[in-house]
Amino acid sequence: MIATSPTEFLEAFATLAPLPEAAATARAAFLVAPAEFALAEESARDNRYMDTSLAVDPLRALAQHGALAQALRADVPVITFPGDPATPDAVFPNNVFATAPGRLIVGRMRHPVRRREAERADIRAFFGEVLGYDEIDLSGCDDLVAELTGSLVIDRARGVGYCGLSERCDLAGAEAMHKAFGLRLTFCFELAETEYHTNVVLALLASRAAIIAADGFRDPAAAQAIAHACGDRAIWLTPAQKQAFAGNAITLSDGCVWMSACAAAALTDEQREALAGYGFAIGTVELDEIEKAGGSLRCCVGEIY
Repeated sequence: MIATSPTEFLEAFATLAPLPEAAATARAAFLVAPAEFALAEESARDNRYMDTSLAVDPLRALAQHGALAQALRADVPVITFPGDPATPDAVFPNNVFATAPGRLIVGRMRHPVRRREAERADIRAFFGEVLGYDEIDLSGCDDLVAELTGSLVIDRARGVGYCGLSERCDLAGAEAMHKAFGLRLTFCFELAETEYHTNVVLALLASRAAIIAADGFRDPAAAQAIAHACGDRAIWLTPAQKQAFAGNAITLSDGCVWMSACAAAALTDEQREALAGYGFAIGTVELDEIEKAGGSLRCCVGEIY
């Protein structure tokens, strides 16, 4: 079901039986390399984390991206697809391509510069012809916007989605993703006016804890409901920590949360101790060049389930 209020969500969440066969983290990951890295003017219209006045260094972005791929291989196999200068935001593939067991989902992007990414035949063929995944293609749906795991943060072990509504995802898009990912429950809430993607203000860590930036939610009760669903195992971020991308984190194994070096440096000692208490080491990679494009480590990672 789709829940649109904190009370409705928590009541529905309380009725869910465990899914013992569901994996909390992915079995592999895929990246798309930056090619002639640049800032996309279209994306900057509703991504307040971008500053198009900044100069970028394409070679430095490529080197940082390669270091990210190498680091993540400590947890899962990693595949890197080549980039395309015509699609500068393709370095953030999780908005366009995502998976559920046996399925590839292709998103419906808001901006034309990102819709071109969905046309990539090689990525579709890898999942369809090599892995044998069925394809669910939302990219041609003109009546919705659905930017996949940018807008939808998923508790994979429970089959529960957390979908922030913004310019990048409307209610019709949330409903389409709920069906495409085969979720049991999706909680839809409005993001704060200045936010574009949920995965900047919320990270779920191996389905047992959360990182939450409360100011990223239109209704603070929505953030509190998510924390409650996580057993109140939550790291609460300040606005400055959110701006440093501390909420744009990902777990690819049960024992490590990955975030950029800038994000990790923004955490307090108490927050680091809390993460350790939840069973997580912190893995970091320098991504400050890529972060100029308005996304960070989690945005760079597509998960393969």
